[in-house]
Amino acid sequence: MLEKLLRLTQKARADRSLQPLIKSCHLLVSERGQANVFALAVQVIEGYQTLPVARREAFFAALATEFAPDPAAVLQAATQYAQAPTAHHLAALTQAVEAPRQELMRRINRAPGGTAMLLAMRVDLLGLSKGNPELAAVDADFLHLLTSWFNPGFLRLERVDWQSSAALLEKIIHHEAVHEISGWNDLRRRLQPDRRCYAFFHPQLGDEPLIFVEVALVQDMAEAIAPLIESKPDGASAAGAKTAVFYSISNCQPGLRGVSLGNFLIKKVADQLKTELPQLKTFCTLSPIPGFVRWLDSSRPDEVEWAGDLQIVATWRSKHPSVGPESITQMPKPLREALIRLCARFLVKQSHQSLADPVARFHLDNGARLERINFAADLSRKGLRQSFGLMVNYLYDIGEVEVRHQDFVNQKVSHSTAVRRMLKPLA
Repeated sequence: MLEKLLRLTQKARADRSLQPLIKSCHLLVSERGQANVFALAVQVIEGYQTLPVARREAFFAALATEFAPDPAAVLQAATQYAQAPTAHHLAALTQAVEAPRQELMRRINRAPGGTAMLLAMRVDLLGLSKGNPELAAVDADFLHLLTSWFNPGFLRLERVDWQSSAALLEKIIHHEAVHEISGWNDLRRRLQPDRRCYAFFHPQLGDEPLIFVEVALVQDMAEAIAPLIESKPDGASAAGAKTAVFYSISNCQPGLRGVSLGNFLIKKVADQLKTELPQLKTFCTLSPIPGFVRWLDSSRPDEVEWAGDLQIVATWRSKHPSVGPESITQMPKPLREALIRLCARFLVKQSHQSLADPVARFHLDNGARLERINFAADLSRKGLRQSFGLMVNYLYDIGEVEVRHQDFVNQKVSHSTAVRRMLKPLA
């Protein structure tokens, strides 16, 4: 892979159409005058915007090699620090190991539209890195800086409602990633008084949402998604609600992949709801299980402890190659129970493994408890394809989230007594 990177770099050096952009990057990093920094940053942004997609891989290869730390300088600084670990030598070592491309990104970020440009560049980089792992060092620098710049302390939390701008509402419809919004009427239902939508915004991106969460204010922990998004509005229920159900969270900026925002958003919204509606007692989710069917497909039927349940489900699947709502709702009780037991095992036993469910990992690492598995909770095509209609409630006990987060770090999955009973296979 390193050879490929070097070949790409040589190609970039020989590509006359790419050279002006790379030259501008070198000038931007070395420039000391503030006015010139601004002008050069604009020049780099415009150069990248007009760069053909086919040449962007070579551009990032140049960032990986020509804007990398100087190995000789790093070795010299490390040797001096090892011989005399003074504050001065530590500062010199820190400066030596930082790639010049980080300063390039900082200076691009100062220009109008620079933050948005860096996010767009990272989207391109993420796509290219799949075929060239040597670009991972460049992505690590992007992620390091974006994590600092998009620290939740710098972000603005806003409630999105029907009075929000049409442009923002259209973005909410477009970016909804969990439960599709079918149109304006569907969106309006999700913004009624017994529902909430909150989003994080960054001061450099205007009204472009970073991430948003949708919440239903109801009496009890929800066990199915349809009543939350299809029921008629009930303004009186918000004031008397006892439970806040987080039923959808969507990222809007693919360039921020790996920057943790969702956990802060949920906690921030929970605090705000608690202040606005002090009668709320329960904060939970109604979450999909997008990795469940994939895990079933990978499971070995000779796993002795669970062979019976796996065989029951495998036999049913062989007879129902196309699963529809009726095949779920008419499922016999023994099959239903086997499916739920397997799901409990998957979420508790596999959440630290390679095939872990990403939604489960997010909430469990965020300090939630696996509370309940709900049968026939999502009968949409997506829900049937991913989890045979199963959904999960994760409970956010605000006073326990830090303890449960630490449990997850220590390879433990916090789960309720009801879930624990499901982990016992039939004799």
